Amino acid sequence: MSNIKYILGHFEDPDEMMHGIGKLQENNISIYDVYTPMPIHGIEEKLGYKRSRLPIAAFCFGITGTITAISMIYYMLVYDWPMNIGGKPSFAMPDFVPITFELTVLFAAYGMMFTFFYANHFFPGRAPRVMDLRATNDRFVIAIDARQNPYPDKIENLLKDAGAVEIKHNERKYVSYE
Repeated sequence: MSNIKYILGHFEDPDEMMHGIGKLQENNISIYDVYTPMPIHGIEEKLGYKRSRLPIAAFCFGITGTITAISMIYYMLVYDWPMNIGGKPSFAMPDFVPITFELTVLFAAYGMMFTFFYANHFFPGRAPRVMDLRATNDRFVIAIDARQNPYPDKIENLLKDAGAVEIKHNERKYVSYE
């Protein structure tokens, strides 16, 4: 069995890279991932990525913040220490809209941040994982899992036909910045 884990096709132009993705998909070659130095419009649809579920998490965290705020206000001002201020009822909801809004936004923001970090494996002290360091600078890289696609010569020819300026075989899973 080969020691090659990934075949990396380097492109200088995003349009050529998109053309390369299309050629690989036409030939039923699965793409592991694509690395670009900048966002590319339409790449998610071309690779078949689903829409993010982060907005659903934000809504859940926001509702949690709203319930927490209303529960705290009710407990503090009605149950624990009711006060008569100017003859108003103890739980006058319009007075508590600002703090409820603030806790909703706070919970949603921190919840989205922690969910994003968890989903993308961003943990403190973890070294960044990059297939090729030039993918963060000036190259567009298509990574193909060599073990799922057993015909490296066919893949290399397809990448060259699509306009790849360099094709590398990555024997390690990731290249470290260090």
